[in-house]
Amino acid sequence: MEHNLKGKNAIVTGASRGLGEGIAKVLAEEGVNVLVNYAHAGSEEKAKGVASFLVSTYGVKSGVFRADVSKEDQVPPLFDEAEKILEGPVTLLINNAGICPHVTIMDSDFKSWKDCMATNVDSLFLMCREFIRRNVPRSCGGRIINIASQAAFNGSKNGKTHYSASKGAVVSFGISLAKEVAKYNIFVNTVCPGMLLTELTAITLTDEEAVKKYNQNLLLGRLEEVAEVGRMVAFLAGDAASYSTGAVFDVTGGMMSR
Repeated sequence: MEHNLKGKNAIVTGASRGLGEGIAKVLAEEGVNVLVNYAHAGSEEKAKGVASFLVSTYGVKSGVFRADVSKEDQVPPLFDEAEKILEGPVTLLINNAGICPHVTIMDSDFKSWKDCMATNVDSLFLMCREFIRRNVPRSCGGRIINIASQAAFNGSKNGKTHYSASKGAVVSFGISLAKEVAKYNIFVNTVCPGMLLTELTAITLTDEEAVKKYNQNLLLGRLEEVAEVGRMVAFLAGDAASYSTGAVFDVTGGMMSR
């Protein structure tokens, strides 16, 4: 089935590594032009490497832009640069940027909580608002795909309550926003991945034995690959998902069973 994505323009936040990088590669394989967003100076070379790979491997337009998408003043310049590099409006927005503090509530300071909510939730509001403000006057519609987590429904017992709460907010935000913007032909959906072995989860899965032990508790007997999430994102970005909005998609290998 064709997704009909060739030539469309996307921003993927937090795309210099891990899941964001994987999503960017799947979209580029479908012919999408991708702006690779990153937040920290230390990620610049990695982000440039991702963009270079997309251009050389898939022949799409790509570039990078550093912006902390939880900061209001840094979001409009990100869209400005994306429109310049990709040569047109951004009609696909993948909100992937996120952090996952690993600390119990009892031992946590308030800053850790606020940082998690800023990165995982404030960024969502700011990016979606800018996307809508630009695309509604242009009548070009678009697709917003927000990355949540199985933790939004299952919670955590090992110090990820900040993260779980923030991802619950991602889910409810997406459901409500979809109802606001459907009349503008803007679709909003949420993807909940399961357990991925990326930089974000490496703190929990520290070695092969830990991975093996975790796999034993998974219905499919293995960790999820980033490309499997990327393919769900591509589906929701494309024509095949023409009647899906305000929905939450389980890509957890049975962890949520929703």
